[in-house]
Amino acid sequence: MSVILLASCVGPMMQEANKSKQQYESQCKGTTKNIAPLTHHPISITSRTIELKENTVIIVLGASGDLAKKKTFPALFGLYRNQFLPKDIKIVGYARTKMVHEDYLKRVKSYIKTPTTDMEDQLKEFCLLCSYVVGQYDNDESFVGLRKHLESLEKGRSVSNRVFYMALPPSVFTSVSQQLKKNCYPRKGIARVIVEKPFGKDLASSRQLQRALEPNWAEDEIFRIDHYLGKEMVKNILILRFGNEFFGATWNRNHIDNVQITFKEPFGTEGRGGYFDEFGIIRDVMQNHLLQVLTLLAMERPISFSAEDVRDEKVRVLRGIPAIEPKNVIIGQYGKSLDGTKPSYKEDETVPKDSRCPTFCAMVAFIKNERWDGVPFILKAGKALNEQKTEIRIQFKDGDHSNFVRDDELDASWRIFTPLLHYLDDNKEIVPMEYPYGSRGPAVLDDFTSSYGYKFSDTTGYQWPITQTVPNKL
Repeated sequence: MSVILLASCVGPMMQEANKSKQQYESQCKGTTKNIAPLTHHPISITSRTIELKENTVIIVLGASGDLAKKKTFPALFGLYRNQFLPKDIKIVGYARTKMVHEDYLKRVKSYIKTPTTDMEDQLKEFCLLCSYVVGQYDNDESFVGLRKHLESLEKGRSVSNRVFYMALPPSVFTSVSQQLKKNCYPRKGIARVIVEKPFGKDLASSRQLQRALEPNWAEDEIFRIDHYLGKEMVKNILILRFGNEFFGATWNRNHIDNVQITFKEPFGTEGRGGYFDEFGIIRDVMQNHLLQVLTLLAMERPISFSAEDVRDEKVRVLRGIPAIEPKNVIIGQYGKSLDGTKPSYKEDETVPKDSRCPTFCAMVAFIKNERWDGVPFILKAGKALNEQKTEIRIQFKDGDHSNFVRDDELDASWRIFTPLLHYLDDNKEIVPMEYPYGSRGPAVLDDFTSSYGYKFSDTTGYQWPITQTVPNKL
């Protein structure tokens, strides 16, 4: 038996992060008595919504890139349209691409859908908040220019709050973070840096990146974003798990046979092969998105739903997972479609002709703890597949059928009793013997059983043995 918990989680990530405090607590109601207040500095909580502080500027680094166009700017517009941004917000794009302001706005608009006239008017208002700065990622002059632009926007403000969103490849994280701290950190106010996945290419590079960020930014100033955690259905996994007593009793190795987490995309790299070929499907999707979903499924109940308590339990799960063994992995790379209309991965002009980059992977992970020991967690992800789907499938073990009757067992039991029942039904002269209410049955019962060798001599019934008491000598 399998249960599908999550299907077709698609859409921009940050729009899902705009749940009000009241909505969140109503969802969590009944899951635990100890629900910590939502606090996410520099975001302040009101009874109506979660809002950024006043006097804030959002700087999108890598503003000309694919991520900014497809995800970041549509999400920022969603925040603006739903009044989650302060009225004096300013949004600055920063990238190496040389373009005039009008061309920049065309890029901002290119992935934002406006099906109604009202939304079109709102998009025009949103674009008035946007500006663009051209610069490199590794020299002082460019970031001094960015600082001067920010200061011109913040003129007359008592404080300057800046959110730096790095929609950039990891190769420039270190230099950009150093330049931001050196040239763009506000003198009065707060700053936050948001780092998009992937966080490195392997364990060594991830640790190197963390060490590079540490001297310039405090841990509470760094937000490593995995946009899968912002999806509404992913956020609701905790509520589904810990708010449901049925799952609480069966969510373990005694009842669950396996867990499958699947991520499918029906399209290929489509010109993004240069980026994708450097990382591949494992780094791009599995090490972050799917592993985050796994931790939410497998974690123990946290002390509260506060951010730190939830993250503590997720880390405990990750520490219980041994390194993936090659024997438990298959990889693939998509070729041409069967009808020849879709190109292969290597036919993408941005992909090396001798590329060994996997565009598909299936692997099995195990968790070495009391709850999950022996249960395979099957992770599958791929591009250019047959459908768009993100799915969690929990397959429960077969039940204990020894407590249920099989069809041939039922047939055999009726074969034994049917002749007797028909005999009694057909012979009307056979009348049941009468016996007193509360007795052991008809008077001839003892004679009947003794004729088959059974002897019953204790007519008074069973007597409890009497144990003689011994005086206490203590």
